[in-house]
Amino acid sequence: MSKRRDFMKNTALAGAGILLAPELFPFKGFSPNEKVVIGAVGTNSRGFFLARMFAKMPNVEVGFVCDVDEKVLEKTIADIEKVSGKKPKGYKDVRKMLEEKDLDAIFIAAPDHWHAPAALMALQAGKHVYVEKPCSHNPSEGEILVQAMAKYGKLVQMGSQRRSFPKVQEAMKALKDGIIGRPYFARGWYANNRKPIGVGKKVAPPSHLDFDLWQGPAPRREYQDNLVHYNWHWFWHWGTGEALNNGTHELDVMRWGMGLDYPVKVVSAGGRFAYQDDWETPDTQTITYEFANNTSITWEGRSCNGFNSEGVGRGVIFYGDKGTMTIPGGDDYKVYDLENKLVKDVKTELQEAQRTNTMGMGELLDSLHLNNFIESIRGKEKLNCPIIEGHKSTLLPQLGNIALRNGGVLNCDSSNGHILKNKTAMKLWGREYEKGWEMKL
Repeated sequence: MSKRRDFMKNTALAGAGILLAPELFPFKGFSPNEKVVIGAVGTNSRGFFLARMFAKMPNVEVGFVCDVDEKVLEKTIADIEKVSGKKPKGYKDVRKMLEEKDLDAIFIAAPDHWHAPAALMALQAGKHVYVEKPCSHNPSEGEILVQAMAKYGKLVQMGSQRRSFPKVQEAMKALKDGIIGRPYFARGWYANNRKPIGVGKKVAPPSHLDFDLWQGPAPRREYQDNLVHYNWHWFWHWGTGEALNNGTHELDVMRWGMGLDYPVKVVSAGGRFAYQDDWETPDTQTITYEFANNTSITWEGRSCNGFNSEGVGRGVIFYGDKGTMTIPGGDDYKVYDLENKLVKDVKTELQEAQRTNTMGMGELLDSLHLNNFIESIRGKEKLNCPIIEGHKSTLLPQLGNIALRNGGVLNCDSSNGHILKNKTAMKLWGREYEKGWEMKL
């Protein structure tokens, strides 16, 4: 094992602060030294990066790769063989891959409409799951995954990587210990400079793409040439917009830092303002949440204007009755008193955050969250973002989108986040599925 990997692993263990004796951990079947075999589902862009990170981990094998695009599949297989020295087996259909007996766990980085259905299939096949955010396309799917983890007795971790960043963990503890007094408001933001996607033409899918399988659980729509591989994010049928594509991260940190679960009120405004094209989800959006304990959080997303806020393109600020804390998107934080005097400046010891769509915060930081997943499978750690936390943090931007599409305001049940007295809005709590692809526990 290299010194860098030793450092990464030891930092993750120390940062997590939670080591469980194997006999106390409910997910058995692994000794700490056993190999974990991973299956990769969706390996274009972010999925390709994740596959490489898993393949570099000690005693972890990316044994199987699944993608509906033959070119992407071939590229990933070749790269993993180069990285690990062993050629993984390729699949186009995740259902076939899940029949592999030597497969221990999968990660899912396919389009959003695939996240929850693929996770449920994996749990039912007896596999552990690492699912990229958002964990679901709609709130109903998130609730199903929470139930499924309990029913099938396997682990489900959502890719909220900041949950495993050592300095962010330190910041969360400092908040709970009262470093800024009572935090009563938090603000998060994300900014990018995305270009227009134009008006797509209805054409035949490329021969290397199985578009029918790409749609999978989603009711069938015609292929158009501005959809695959990335722009599906901006179509409600398959994607979830910037609020879930990126806002999930900031909302998760704000919810975590303030000890919040479900809101009582959600207000959202925004739209497709920057360009006129096929983009359906908002490119500009604000969402404000109120909670029963007299606190509030807000998130602002700007997909098409990357002007920094507080000097960075994404981040979180906590406001308390004794001071302020800023976390500028990576593994650093600062604390100010009520006179705006800097009283604490904490910088990461790992690396500078690399803010890219594919690499997230960079390989070393992001690998900590993957390592936490692997060590939890082995029974040595506890998941830093189990599906119940992933669902709560995914539900917040989902409620923001539902509010935006239904008059701007929702009142919610603080015990579970369910929408109150709004039948129209509740129609977006779930979705219709292609026949035969319904999610069933």
